[in-house]
Amino acid sequence: MIDRPGLADFLRRRRELLHPSDTGLVEGVRRRTPGLRREEVAQLANISTDYYARLEQRRGANPSEAIVASLARALRCDPDERDHLYHLAGFPAPPRYSDGYVRPGLMSLLDRLGDVPACVVSDLGEVLWQNTVAALTLGWSTGRRADRSANIVWRWFTEPGLRTRFPEEDRPRHSLAHVSDLRATAARRGGDADVAALVNGLLERSEEFRSLWERHEVAVRRFDRKRFLHPEVGVLHLTCEILLSPEADTRVLAFFPTEGTDAREKLALLRTIGTQDFQPAR
Repeated sequence: MIDRPGLADFLRRRRELLHPSDTGLVEGVRRRTPGLRREEVAQLANISTDYYARLEQRRGANPSEAIVASLARALRCDPDERDHLYHLAGFPAPPRYSDGYVRPGLMSLLDRLGDVPACVVSDLGEVLWQNTVAALTLGWSTGRRADRSANIVWRWFTEPGLRTRFPEEDRPRHSLAHVSDLRATAARRGGDADVAALVNGLLERSEEFRSLWERHEVAVRRFDRKRFLHPEVGVLHLTCEILLSPEADTRVLAFFPTEGTDAREKLALLRTIGTQDFQPAR
């Protein structure tokens, strides 16, 4: 339900906090009120001044979702303010996207996990960033690349060599987990071009992917146990904790030594060996 008093008050307060220079408008010489004028907000939002005035006066027709989006842009709302504006107008907040951006503070935090492989992955399986011990342990490429060489899901179904890093009996479970997780992403933002391009590409390239995709199993991964076959130290038993970002399109994967295994000692050995003899799987 629309909160007319709250919406009117929020619009007025946001308008009064802005200056014409904040929005690219000419300041002018005589301004009797602080901030922007109502007609200036209406101009920026591409709506009539009368319609906007009625909103601030708690009158008129309920704004559509498109008008709320235009007002959020006109009033230079940050993501939290935009979500609040949607709430006051009676609409669910639109989803947020990080667009592959990894905050420097997050990288600094994960770098401090010196004995734990950790990486940041997009909801499409792109490895956006990884700490040093993850590079030693996992051998993944990073970054958004046109050839998808940093996309775990793409490589899993199109490059058989990647699977040699996992025990054969574990591979069907990993295949299903990749597809179920991608299904959840498609359900959340299936109209996005990057999602459609990845799914359609996999449907064309992999019969296994097509078969699993047709099962319509959906599940966002939040926890997993994995066994990696590392060329230097052999089998690594790791427990993967997955933390979703507020935008839900990036996630942190942290791989902890599984209790009751020798993974801790093997990770320590890998840190000692360093990168000089390690060749990532391609």
